[in-house]
Amino acid sequence: MTLATITERLRAAEALAGRAPNAVTLIAVSKVQPEDRVRAVLQQGQRIFGENRVQEAQTRWPEFQQEFEDISLHLIGPLQTNKARAAVEMFDAIHSVDRPRLANTLARLAQERGACPDLFVQVNTGVEPQKAGVLPEDADAMIAQMREMDLPVIGAMCIPPAGEDSAPHFQMLAQIAERNGLQGLSMGMSDDFETAVALGATHVRVGSAIFGAREG
Repeated sequence: MTLATITERLRAAEALAGRAPNAVTLIAVSKVQPEDRVRAVLQQGQRIFGENRVQEAQTRWPEFQQEFEDISLHLIGPLQTNKARAAVEMFDAIHSVDRPRLANTLARLAQERGACPDLFVQVNTGVEPQKAGVLPEDADAMIAQMREMDLPVIGAMCIPPAGEDSAPHFQMLAQIAERNGLQGLSMGMSDDFETAVALGATHVRVGSAIFGAREG
């Protein structure tokens, strides 16, 4: 599949759901993709990319940012507290704020810098012990805490359990966002982004369907 095909499917999903054209932001998930594939997608006009690891992004993007204008980077993977400073300097949005300690660190850095990336609270909608994210019943408190710290929390993010129907998880995330007055919903990946769009996604994270299967 190609970027053009995915974009076409995304626009069709918006129309089918009665959403405005371009209501949903396509994040091309470039983690672990070779440089030539990322360059090809940049050359096709894509400017918003998702990375899983701060270190990988640091080695990949500075050179591309000199070559291509208006690149926007989103951190979609787990963030270790000791990498938080590098993350806030590099990324325009962090989708994986998943614990109070990380929120505290981000708040301190935001005070220091006078700026902070847009933040999404990651919710573990499947209550999976191996997966990051606040539990659904703790999401409201986490969002309230972040607001008390003056952090720019704009949305919620989830990764439904593999092999399960994504729709109930997307519905749960949308309810959490709605009752907390959050506009952003980061949900939906290569296999289920059209379902996510129908259920209110504002950001979809598509990797393999754009780039092909990951290497490594």
